[in-house]
Amino acid sequence: MLAKVYPCPFLILKSSTWNYPFVIDSVSLVPSSLLNDATFVINFTPRTIRKPIPRKWGVHATTKVEDIVLSDEEQKSWDASRGALSAFEFSAEEENKVLGKAFGYVHSPFWSEERAKEVPRVDAVNNVLNYLRSLNLTDVEIGKILKKFPEVLGCDLEGELENNVKLLEKEWGIEGKTLKNLLLRNPKVLGYNVDCKGDCIAKCTRCWVRF
Repeated sequence: MLAKVYPCPFLILKSSTWNYPFVIDSVSLVPSSLLNDATFVINFTPRTIRKPIPRKWGVHATTKVEDIVLSDEEQKSWDASRGALSAFEFSAEEENKVLGKAFGYVHSPFWSEERAKEVPRVDAVNNVLNYLRSLNLTDVEIGKILKKFPEVLGCDLEGELENNVKLLEKEWGIEGKTLKNLLLRNPKVLGYNVDCKGDCIAKCTRCWVRF
């Protein structure tokens, strides 16, 4: 007959036989009258170990790309634009999501309510990509920018991208390697198009005040 039972909720027993720990429920002492030597009897139950789930990049959105309906001609333009992204080794789903967020088919807080749906044109997509390459960004680096800021493909090349790069150089002396590091860290600066100067006009996602 067991003499005493001691609750022991904080002890962990790790067995060399099993590759998972056990939670000790209780420790009981068997009196020497029953056994030659006093013996501790340990009651334990296996504990389930949850393995961490690896995080995979994805463009979070409420609208599914699969729900987009295009005409035959629009689908050809979309597929051609997807082809322009082949250098970045995205999956087909990722390519669709990048285009969807850039051209208003997938909701993006960056655009707020101002972005109307527009079927991407391969020439416009290539123009933006070639401009980014002209800033001495490699395809690997451009791929990182597209993951962080897919909306860059939908920004106006002359009025926003080129203008903002010139402004960074003129106002802050940011160019060359410093510019590259900035774009990798905060690519949204390419899409800024307002400056409230501290007097908020509710366009914070595209305002230079964030810089």
